[in-house]
Amino acid sequence: MFATTRPPRPRLTGRIFAYALVDVFGLFCVALGASWFASGKGAILANFPTSTVEAVASTLGGTVLMLWSAARILREIAKQAPEMQARYDAYIAAHHPDKVRRPDAE
Repeated sequence: MFATTRPPRPRLTGRIFAYALVDVFGLFCVALGASWFASGKGAILANFPTSTVEAVASTLGGTVLMLWSAARILREIAKQAPEMQARYDAYIAAHHPDKVRRPDAE
């Protein structure tokens, strides 16, 4: 493995990237709905939303998508926990040897 000068971060996987795209789409849907509430007409897209029902549906649907995708991203990151803990322990041992966790201290 390579040496790093910063603490390890989660890896970007295909699933995390796909969920992030869903999250961005959800944010766009929220923005569409909110733009209608702010201006009374579709401010981002000319023909959508055209009514309060469409604006509410867009806002609520986007919020649901964002919450769902954020939960999935957190689940995918949690799957990387053992690998990240090992990388973090290696980082601490290399850069802060005085702070290494001792197995007998736990």
